[in-house]
Amino acid sequence: MTSFALIIKHKTQPGKRDEVRKVWERHMAPAISANSSHMAYFYCFENGDPDSILAFQQYDSVEASQNFLKTESYAAYLKDVEPLLSGPPQVTALTPMWSKGT
Repeated sequence: MTSFALIIKHKTQPGKRDEVRKVWERHMAPAISANSSHMAYFYCFENGDPDSILAFQQYDSVEASQNFLKTESYAAYLKDVEPLLSGPPQVTALTPMWSKGT
């Protein structure tokens, strides 16, 4: 089985990065922890930009990533987070070829 990964970059409204993190922690952290299709997930603040957040996500399949976007948790997250973002995220799709520890 080939896994599927994403790097997602969010730009927040100026000064709203910590607020976005709180929304993510409320909705996404529990949903991701409970989702067996997430093989790895890193939620990161970009060091050189106080209004940027990057997430690395590895799923066990493309279908699993698409199914996660249909969950109630994700819909609730979008509703609460979109007003805090400066626009849509930059999304890069990846095919992992090697990883340590998975």
